[in-house]
Amino acid sequence: MSHPGVSREKRTKVVAFPRHFTIRLSSTRRGARLARRLACEQLDTWGWPYDSGVNRTAALLVGELAVNAALHGRVRGRDFRLRLTLHPEDATLRIELTDPRPSRRPPGPGLLRPPAPEEEHGRGLLLLEALADHWGTTYGDPYTKTVWCEVALT
Repeated sequence: MSHPGVSREKRTKVVAFPRHFTIRLSSTRRGARLARRLACEQLDTWGWPYDSGVNRTAALLVGELAVNAALHGRVRGRDFRLRLTLHPEDATLRIELTDPRPSRRPPGPGLLRPPAPEEEHGRGLLLLEALADHWGTTYGDPYTKTVWCEVALT
């Protein structure tokens, strides 16, 4: 059956909608490890296998952001939230970690200073800046902050 004014190609084209995965986890090291594992599993489900570059990069980024949320954004009795958004239209993965401590603001993109060589901590956001295409921090309400990054899937 034909439709006047609509080509066959346009009728069969499927619009790809963003896919989302969201979970709240305890603000502990265990919660941070679980965030990384669940992100890897979700990406595998969406078509980026565990051994793919996208999955490995996302695992590193989620791991770093989740550890920061559990250690620096922790408020006793409050969780952090992991949200993954796959944008198929521009082949981008957005990773968001929201914690309940908006007063602990990380430096913005381009403002990071490397730690002294003998320091054991302080490299997580540098890794984020090196691996992500874009990143930043948003403050949607007075009770939370979200550190996010975006990674190209190609």
